[in-house]
Amino acid sequence: MTARTSSQMRPDAVRARIWRYLLARRFFQIAVLALFIGTARFGWTLFGQPILAGDLSGSLILGTVPMTDPFAVIQQLVAGHTPELTMMLGGAIVVLFYALMGGRSFCAWVCPMNMVTDSAEWLRARLNLKVEWVRVSPKTRYGIAIGALIASIVTGTAAFEWVSPQAMLWREAIWGCGLGLVSAVLGVFALDFGVIRRGWCGHLCPLGAFWSVIGRVGVIKPIFSADKCTRCGDCIRACPEPQVLNLNRAAEFGMVRSGECTNCGRCIAICPENALKFGLRTQATPNQNQFKTKQKGETHA
Repeated sequence: MTARTSSQMRPDAVRARIWRYLLARRFFQIAVLALFIGTARFGWTLFGQPILAGDLSGSLILGTVPMTDPFAVIQQLVAGHTPELTMMLGGAIVVLFYALMGGRSFCAWVCPMNMVTDSAEWLRARLNLKVEWVRVSPKTRYGIAIGALIASIVTGTAAFEWVSPQAMLWREAIWGCGLGLVSAVLGVFALDFGVIRRGWCGHLCPLGAFWSVIGRVGVIKPIFSADKCTRCGDCIRACPEPQVLNLNRAAEFGMVRSGECTNCGRCIAICPENALKFGLRTQATPNQNQFKTKQKGETHA
């Protein structure tokens, strides 16, 4: 029998799931940005308090709950500054939240730059553009994160915050559009489209490196059922971080364990056998032997 092709394994129900996850991510990304803009520019309130004041570097929910970028807090600390207690508390709240959500959930579900990089990837696919002028390892982002901390020590400032395209996008979208917004969006789009496929989010962003470390201990993970998997490869082709989908490793732990997973849901949506689903890491059932045995003596039907 001939091997099943990817297109034969994508019924309408699977395509509907793909759109559902994509629209859900876009809803959250746009909603968070809209709440920041509405609060800053139009004075949106709830219970008499500003709904979401500030930006992603530091904000207050309903004038009470602080939220702070923890990577910015770390940069402040190594630069020799002691952040205010509210800033430290906000950083701790954010870390705990994303540790619960697992993986790099911030990158896929909140960060607005994800929409820019996804647009570049969509256009590459539409034009069937496969050329990459530069190839770098996804691990490069860890080196850049360490470099940002060293630069913070040397300059005495939160160095990455001055050049972060995400920060530029957010600040100017919320407080007023300018050259920073245009350069941040166009710069990252050009990088991903013409230089390195998924270059910024997938290889270079130090925030992605930071959230990869936090996400490794995350509670919510893609749970993998090896007995359902037919190794069609659809999940790997759909994944923006394909190095995390080592199916033997996923079978060993019963889940996609890597912190580099963005928890975007693409693999779950596209899997025709429902071998992947979101769940608590305590629900993971290691089944490495079953998966390897099935893989060894099986041809795709």
